[in-house]
Amino acid sequence: SVVQEPSLFTRYWFGLTLGFTLLGRFGVLSPKWLILLWDSVFHDFQLWRPLSALFFYPLSPQSGFHFLINLYYLYNYSLRLETGTFEGRPGDYLFMLLFNWAAIVAIGLFMEIYVLMDPMVLSVLYVWCQLNKDTVITFWFGTQFKAMYLPW
Repeated sequence: SVVQEPSLFTRYWFGLTLGFTLLGRFGVLSPKWLILLWDSVFHDFQLWRPLSALFFYPLSPQSGFHFLINLYYLYNYSLRLETGTFEGRPGDYLFMLLFNWAAIVAIGLFMEIYVLMDPMVLSVLYVWCQLNKDTVITFWFGTQFKAMYLPW
């Protein structure tokens, strides 16, 4: 079963992303409380925002396909890293995720990026592609190319 695989971080990241996004989409949680806002973090001490901005995506009819592609990338490439490159080393994988997250939060605060799901997923995709440069992957409509070209 997909849920029973030993991919702890990928499973929780995927589940929290799906959960926060759907809760925000259906109005259970207000999206304005989930995005990364400089003033709210530092002046109002809303310290959950750097974390909630990682798991939230502003889902709408226009952004639904993009969200699904991001979920696919998140699950597929995070799982490949966690069960491949970082197999047996969950601490190393967690450190990579935390380092990427901290860098993205710093850049997000500086550049006023309010939702961190896209850059975090792309950072994991980039790491996988760099570690598997010569792996031939199949993209949409059967297009094949080396993994090092995927993030671009």
